[in-house]
Amino acid sequence: MIHASTKDQITALKAEYDQLKPGREHLLRLLEEAELPEQVYNSNAIENSTLTLKETERILLEQQVMRNVSVRELFEAQNLARVIGYLNKHPGLETNVESILLLHQLLLGGINDEYAGKLRQAGEYVRVGRHIAPAPEHVEYLLQELLTDYQLARSRDFIDTIAEFHVRFENIHPFCDGNGRIGRVLINKQLSQMGYPPLIIRSKGRERDYYPLFTAYNDKGKTEGLTLLLSRALRESLHRRLAYLKGQQIVQLTNYARDTNQHANTLLNQAKRQTLPAFRERGIWSIGV
Repeated sequence: MIHASTKDQITALKAEYDQLKPGREHLLRLLEEAELPEQVYNSNAIENSTLTLKETERILLEQQVMRNVSVRELFEAQNLARVIGYLNKHPGLETNVESILLLHQLLLGGINDEYAGKLRQAGEYVRVGRHIAPAPEHVEYLLQELLTDYQLARSRDFIDTIAEFHVRFENIHPFCDGNGRIGRVLINKQLSQMGYPPLIIRSKGRERDYYPLFTAYNDKGKTEGLTLLLSRALRESLHRRLAYLKGQQIVQLTNYARDTNQHANTLLNQAKRQTLPAFRERGIWSIGV
């Protein structure tokens, strides 16, 4: 469960965000557009894509590639960007089985049309690590049950609710391919419906900071680790937007440490815990001053 102090901090950041954003919607759209390659790069890298952030930027922003990348990885970048773009254009899209299938069709269309937009069928079993996903014949029922539980639980703290939804969705593993990317897209869809900006789950450290969270759920039913991960990522997203909404100068954290005569490692640890209003741009910790 999210700590009360963390919840209070997010509430305060959200109130400030809501106060500053009227009349600055164009700036917020520009921030989302600039952030898109990072979202795509990190989510695909979690699934072991070999594309770098720079290559992802070239593909999405310039329609160019810098080396002989695989056709699949090229389409994975373009298709995930298409999914995110579709959700940005349809913020009121209801979260149900039909909309999830649509997003999956957009994600895998042209990559694997046999599976695109289809739940796992008879005989299509999947394993993630040592977790064997439920049998295909149970997938649709379990997915519908998850969606119903999510709607009923929204009166609870939203971070806890989204964290539980995410681990259960990945536990069900409703598709033969694309489960992780769709699951992370749904996190931002859920946040958007509550008026929050998108967050990024980073690929760096995924073996330590992300994958074990699903083992914790499968073994002990615990979601606290994911709640902490999401709360930090959301605060980072809010800190970034507030810095721009306030018109602050964006400086790298190492330069800020030098200019303020502070230890860079101390500030970096505070940034990672989000006890400092720092955020990453293209993977580099920065702060508004």
